[in-house]
Amino acid sequence: MMRFKMIRKIFFILLLIVLIGIVAIYFFMQTKPFGKLPEGERLIRIEQSPHYKQGEFVNLTPTTLETGDKSRWRVMYEFLFDHVDRLKPNKPLPHVQSDLKNIPIDRNFFVWFGHSSYLLQVDGTRFLVDPVFVSGAPLPFFNDMFEGSNVYRPEDMPDIDYLVITHDHWDHLDYETIKQLIPKVKKVITALGVGSHLEYWGFAPEQITELDWNEEAEFDDVFITALPARHFSGRTLTANKTLWASFMIETSNETVYIGGDSGYDTFYQDIAKRFQPISLAILENGQYNSQWAQIHIQPDELVQAIKDLHPQKVVSVHNAKFALAKHAWDDPMIRLSAAAERENLPLYTPMIGEVFYFTEGQQQFGKWWETVDDTSSQ
Repeated sequence: MMRFKMIRKIFFILLLIVLIGIVAIYFFMQTKPFGKLPEGERLIRIEQSPHYKQGEFVNLTPTTLETGDKSRWRVMYEFLFDHVDRLKPNKPLPHVQSDLKNIPIDRNFFVWFGHSSYLLQVDGTRFLVDPVFVSGAPLPFFNDMFEGSNVYRPEDMPDIDYLVITHDHWDHLDYETIKQLIPKVKKVITALGVGSHLEYWGFAPEQITELDWNEEAEFDDVFITALPARHFSGRTLTANKTLWASFMIETSNETVYIGGDSGYDTFYQDIAKRFQPISLAILENGQYNSQWAQIHIQPDELVQAIKDLHPQKVVSVHNAKFALAKHAWDDPMIRLSAAAERENLPLYTPMIGEVFYFTEGQQQFGKWWETVDDTSSQ
């Protein structure tokens, strides 16, 4: 009898702990960084989109998040606990601390800040894309930045004409970064529904332009078109209530493609037919895995995407800041660089913070990832 009472007591204590944990998680997920789902007129517009079906956005091609033969729990266990050699660099990544506020306005440039955050200047107009300078996860220790990739902060940015947000995942949309950038940003261009988060965080509704795939907006002789991507969205357990997109920027002289996060699909061929020549293509390269092969482009598919788009120049992003997949931190650059040499691809490899003047001749960059001597395992 005493033993039964003891077991029952332990059971109720454990149950209480679980309930407290659930309640704590619920209230934590109501905090500002988790954003706000679309509602009202914004939701009505979303429901009219041809890409919104049965209560969620869908890809052009049927897409599954899990493509391997392992269960979701097995994949999660391996992600959390499996050892991978050199998953993270054990030394700071090489970088350049550029004075971004004093680069002449008449020079076209690209500056990368690691992962998918970068600054563009195209024909005198500045674009800041998916800036994540503070945290790429609900809790920073879940997704800490590599040393050397965390050297830029919101205060280092110049005034921004257009903040471009490709989708609302944490590693592309950082609440603290956005809050600090609001005074610097004139307008925001984003995918349909994502403006709900941004308005909730402090942007005025008239500053935000949300686009569905193949919708175009014109601002002072700058054309911005939202184009398809093959991915998903969501900042909580509720997924695909906002859209994900790639974008094309067109000025009188240049055409720049912002690839966003995407698996491979035939729309790259369609984009190439519609927009030529493409001066610069900025494409995802990293965080790939056979277990989610349809939502993040695989190395061989990236080569094909570059061939499909046929850009005059290409740079790759979505690497060198976070460890979100089980590959060595420098594997994306090693593979793509080798493919570029083999296939004669117009790849350029500026390091973090290094200014790439992408319309000024053949600027040379080294294989900066080879300079990181991190032969020990992580």
